[in-house]
Amino acid sequence: MSYTATNTPIELDTLSSKGTNLNISVVASGTAHSSLTLGQQDRVQESSSDDPDELYDRGYAWVIVAACSTITFFFVGLTYSWGVLQARLASENLAPDSTLAFIGSTASSFVAFGALINGRIIRLLGTRNAALLACTFLGMGQILSGWATKNVGALFVTNGIIMGFGIGLCFMSCGTLPVQYFRRRQGLANGLVYAGGGVGGGVLSISMNVLIDRVGIPWTFRILGFVTLGATLPAAMLLKERTRRTSPMIEWSLFKDPKFILLSIGGGIATFPLLVPPFFIPLYATSIGINTNVGSALLALFNLASAFGRVGFGQLCDLVGPLSSLLIALVVSALSMLAVWPVSASLAPLVVFIIINGLANGGFFATMPTCVGHIYGPSRMTTALAMVVSAWGFGYFMGAPIAGYILERYGGTEAGRAAFRPAMYYAGSMSLGSASFVAGVRHLMTDKFFSFV
Repeated sequence: MSYTATNTPIELDTLSSKGTNLNISVVASGTAHSSLTLGQQDRVQESSSDDPDELYDRGYAWVIVAACSTITFFFVGLTYSWGVLQARLASENLAPDSTLAFIGSTASSFVAFGALINGRIIRLLGTRNAALLACTFLGMGQILSGWATKNVGALFVTNGIIMGFGIGLCFMSCGTLPVQYFRRRQGLANGLVYAGGGVGGGVLSISMNVLIDRVGIPWTFRILGFVTLGATLPAAMLLKERTRRTSPMIEWSLFKDPKFILLSIGGGIATFPLLVPPFFIPLYATSIGINTNVGSALLALFNLASAFGRVGFGQLCDLVGPLSSLLIALVVSALSMLAVWPVSASLAPLVVFIIINGLANGGFFATMPTCVGHIYGPSRMTTALAMVVSAWGFGYFMGAPIAGYILERYGGTEAGRAAFRPAMYYAGSMSLGSASFVAGVRHLMTDKFFSFV
């Protein structure tokens, strides 16, 4: 169907909604001529700007938040509770601290190393089926770890690779779905989703310690695996896409965008120190004379503070902008590790550090998906986030082990809290460096210091 128009308006929305391939020739003053092709069904479906506002921020959108939060409770909670198991396995002389930290960081690194592959899996299977697969791997990794507690190599496979694949696929499934359901409250929605991980870390840290005392490490793994399957599989069944994701998983043009480059580098550097506090808080508590039960409670406090940080910084995204919120989170994290943790020689200042760093740590996860959605929009969210997250791989994989090697170099836990200081300064400096790159992204978005971006 073709039209030639000068002053007559044409109702494009009505025609395109029917899937019509429309060719329009526009003539202005007899000189200008252009052609516009509309109606490709996948593009119409992909664009969320054509949807009325009343479809957002209400109704089933909050069911999506609840389901994603339940899954996040386990895949983030298990990751951030690894410090409890690491301390217990180290006390049994299974392996050095740096090696055990590698097991935990291997699982976390699948969020980054598997991002592009996981994005393709979601495209092929759909979010619901991808989440069911992810939750199955997440639970089975824990169950199988129950038979690998005496062998470091086997534990790398079960708790590192198998569970890691589940963690990475869970992250992509739950991290990109809320943007399809929210506009005005997108930051709050992401904050609530990732707050589930903070609550999970708090609950699972204490639960692990109790279970280890009562049934031992092998059955602790198995029980956690069965509970994970029982809770996450029903939640995954509730996930539903509003639009099927059809965008390519690598958009090469993004590499020409300075904002994308700076955000990827900043996020990659930020992941180096993220797992250092949760992995080493129980060990540090022991080094200053605090018993293991209190150490696990401190890790639980860190994870609960992270939950509040995820909600608080998610809300802050809606108030002052996601990039400003991310910058604040990184600066606060850096200052807590450079100024507060090194002087935490007793329980009270250590609690202060744990609360401040936990809030900022949670803020990173709540703000990063919102930043990507803010810059690139819902239609490019999955692609852009997968590519940004891919830059996190080395930080997740090497961040905590580097801290472990630094700790061993200065005498290990037996040398007392002074041996931890170089690792603290390393972690804090990395956070401060990442903040500078995020500040660069913000500067490209606006020249005004107090502008909300």
